Amino acid sequence: MTLRLYDTRAALLRDFVPLDPENITMYVCGPTVQSGPHIGHVRAALSFDLLRRWLTHRYGRVTFVRNVTDIDDKVLANATEAEPWWALAYRMEREFTEAYAAAGILPPTYEPRATASVPQMQEIIATLIERGHAYPAIDDSGDVYFDVRSWADYGSLTHQSVDAMEAAEDADPRGKRNPQDFALWKGAKPEEPADAVWASPWGRGRPGWHIECSAMAKRYLGAEFDIHGGGLDLRFPHHENELAQSTASGDGFARYWVHNGLVNVDGQKMSKSLGNFTFAADVLAAHDPLVVRYALAAAHYRSSIDLSDSSWAEAEAALGRIDTFQQRAARAAGGGLGGFASQSLPREFSAAMDDDLGVPQALAVLHETVRAGNSALDAGDTDAALDAARAVMAMTSILGLTPASSRNGGASAEAPALDALVQTMITQRAQARADKDWAAADRIRDAIAAAGITLEDGPDGTHWSIDG
Repeated sequence: MTLRLYDTRAALLRDFVPLDPENITMYVCGPTVQSGPHIGHVRAALSFDLLRRWLTHRYGRVTFVRNVTDIDDKVLANATEAEPWWALAYRMEREFTEAYAAAGILPPTYEPRATASVPQMQEIIATLIERGHAYPAIDDSGDVYFDVRSWADYGSLTHQSVDAMEAAEDADPRGKRNPQDFALWKGAKPEEPADAVWASPWGRGRPGWHIECSAMAKRYLGAEFDIHGGGLDLRFPHHENELAQSTASGDGFARYWVHNGLVNVDGQKMSKSLGNFTFAADVLAAHDPLVVRYALAAAHYRSSIDLSDSSWAEAEAALGRIDTFQQRAARAAGGGLGGFASQSLPREFSAAMDDDLGVPQALAVLHETVRAGNSALDAGDTDAALDAARAVMAMTSILGLTPASSRNGGASAEAPALDALVQTMITQRAQARADKDWAAADRIRDAIAAAGITLEDGPDGTHWSIDG
């Protein structure tokens, strides 16, 4: 089958044809580290983690770059005397890294900081000036702007005309030829930190936001690469400007543009003004990170996702069903399921993932396999059950959703204590049944059930699992 991805620039599903099938190249806009991550940041990173995992499965090697914007207007604005801009940026970068890791998001192949690629940014700016697509500010401020009307394809990513666009607000308009022109280089300002400037042919200053990603993508992936990703909110002006400045400088840049949808909370767009701004650290502290990952992955990556208390409950229940089946299957196998192979992926699962990363449909295949596996166990068909269990292991591994019991034998801090308590009650119930004290046996059974625990009596004894 052919992998198809929705390309924002083409506004349609396209067959994915990589530049080099031996090495897929992918650039994703990472965080601007002026404050800590919210749950939308985790959803965006997870969307491209899932795509990366599937591309790795399909092609074997993926060079994945996710940048850190550590110099920017917002970073400077949030700095204080007690915490300089560079210290704030580093502390916030650590918070993003911790949140991503907690949600099972794989680290990128390269994670460059913008401040490490300033010479490469200046090279692109100089090329744009030489080609007639950029100019120093007419007010001698030291700013350099991209001339949007000099590039006929400007607006091709978001399908807008220049005349319909709002003025760019990233620099003083006095130095511009056109209101929509955007800053490539920002001249130093007296009120900004003295260590937030670099020397340049146009005077001391710092890079504009958009030029940063163009330079880092080219430095780490080359003049042309396969996929550029990011949140839907970055399409304009950020990605539109990246595309314009890179192609105007002579680079092929990204061949596919992929964007993930945004996060709503209880039916409303997440924002600080509405009081529903949800920090990732709070969510990950309140819920099992695997539950968070499942809930965020359950909606298609291009759709908006609405998070509420039921989102976490549904995700927890779904993971519980998977985990319970895997435990049952492991017992049927005599304690282990062994390894899994890529060919054990169900065809329907692969078809869903190949169809624009259809994770919701892939999850439906996963749960149908769990249902079929449970039915096989109930019917005593151990071979069919173990085939299903191995397929489930393969699918959860691809999605990064392997339950704790499959990863480490369920060895959480609470597991031994809970198992000891339940086993004591199972022993008491067995003794009551042996004594034909049916009332006592029923009371113990009901108490166990009320705690959300299911008992399964079999020829090799009684086993318990959490209801899911």
